[in-house]
Amino acid sequence: MSPSSWLVRQVQPQARLRLFCFPYAGGGAQAYADWQRALGPEIEVCAVQLPGRGRRMAEPPLTSLDTVLAQLAQALHGMDQLPYAFFGHSLGSLVAFELARLFRRHGVALPRQLIVSGGAAPRCRETAHPIHGLPDAEFIAALRAYEGSPPEVLDNAELMELLLPMIRADFTIGERYRYRPSLRLPVPICVLNGRADSHVSEAAAQAWAEETSLACQQHRFDGGHFFIHTQQAAVLESVAATLLDIQALA
Repeated sequence: MSPSSWLVRQVQPQARLRLFCFPYAGGGAQAYADWQRALGPEIEVCAVQLPGRGRRMAEPPLTSLDTVLAQLAQALHGMDQLPYAFFGHSLGSLVAFELARLFRRHGVALPRQLIVSGGAAPRCRETAHPIHGLPDAEFIAALRAYEGSPPEVLDNAELMELLLPMIRADFTIGERYRYRPSLRLPVPICVLNGRADSHVSEAAAQAWAEETSLACQQHRFDGGHFFIHTQQAAVLESVAATLLDIQALA
């Protein structure tokens, strides 16, 4: 296991800040393929690639959040020579948050900013109707409700046979998560949420403020759960503005 297998990035010699981007369930580093060009050379975008997708398709996907965190901590070791921030969407917001808490417990330099997108605050993540154990047909039907996968992908039996183990693994991580109260993070949090996101209520988004001892900003966008794609330009503008102060201090 090497950092290069976990991160998809284009080294930016002029970078003053690294932005680690964590994928949503069923997603991979490709979700952030356009971000480097949009954010410019002073921010080095490091998109996290979990096992079971992209160039790691042959590796078995992980179903334990603790295992994901432990392996990510090892992969990111030494990557904090530059100031850095975390961005995570949906499941990625949970992974980013818990990785920051793991870093604090182990005395690792913390991110300067945590940007959480399309995700309920951890204390609000109770799953009333888990789907990760459903039969294939029912599981795929449930995925349609998230509107994150094109219908032509969900209707392709051969492709879904290849992708289902990875997607199930991701949903297993999210649906088995149990929040453990702890001290608030000394990291500012910026919350991005879709106005029409039926999976994240406004109250669940606002509850992120209870996880930081510093500022918590809230930004809402048109669109549903995957507003980061349908409103990508606006999201990137918001992310760039949030990171601007960190760059000034770097």
